[in-house]
Amino acid sequence: MSNLKGKVAIVTGASKGIGKSIAISLAEKGANIIINYNSDEKGAIDTQEKIKALRGDSHIVKGNVANYDDCKYIAQETLKVFKRIDILVNNAGISKIGLFMDTKVEEMDSLIDVNIKGVLNMSHVVIPHMLSERRGSIINISSMWGIAGASCEVVYSSTKGAINLFTKSLAKEMGSANIRVNAVAPGVIDTEMNKWMDEEERKELEEEIPLGRFGEGKEVGDLVSYLSSDESKYITGQIISIDGGFL
Repeated sequence: MSNLKGKVAIVTGASKGIGKSIAISLAEKGANIIINYNSDEKGAIDTQEKIKALRGDSHIVKGNVANYDDCKYIAQETLKVFKRIDILVNNAGISKIGLFMDTKVEEMDSLIDVNIKGVLNMSHVVIPHMLSERRGSIINISSMWGIAGASCEVVYSSTKGAINLFTKSLAKEMGSANIRVNAVAPGVIDTEMNKWMDEEERKELEEEIPLGRFGEGKEVGDLVSYLSSDESKYITGQIISIDGGFL
């Protein structure tokens, strides 16, 4: 089991879905968690309560990762509360389903601002603190569509593809400072985002997945925990798929 006792992790978008599962998994392994959220305060509090039940320590910080000043505030609050930053999980993201030609310019801007600039912003404010300690792990949450591309999610897929290249490039730049950068590319994960499907639609999609089921948030969280730990200290610049063999 990955041992993260005493480590401090920032998890963006930790109020729901995969982000919540990641925060809880890191806490299970002993990390202190900064629970970032933008709009879902109730969800952030629920994440904190679940971490408390594990006897873990956490702190909630509101902030929009698309805003650079908000990202600086998140980092400052982390240092104020926990005095260090060991792990950054860039999970916050949004999606938009629809034909590319019907996508509004405002929707494109929003996807780029959150999914790309949010990751760049948070990494930019955290790296100086990791450099001072000459250690750290950054994990970016991508998507299988960032590898293969998806019809009706063209802009979303493009933002995740950009994050994959950012991951590889930053890993090369930061390797000499012992700062590792990796990405996780989930497939279909059983979160609220997929609750819109009826039983038949869900069954049809499950039949397309070689392992025959949706992934669990905890499975993504455990992978992120591994990449955050010294057990993976020779892994950097990788895009690791967790999709049940879908691609």
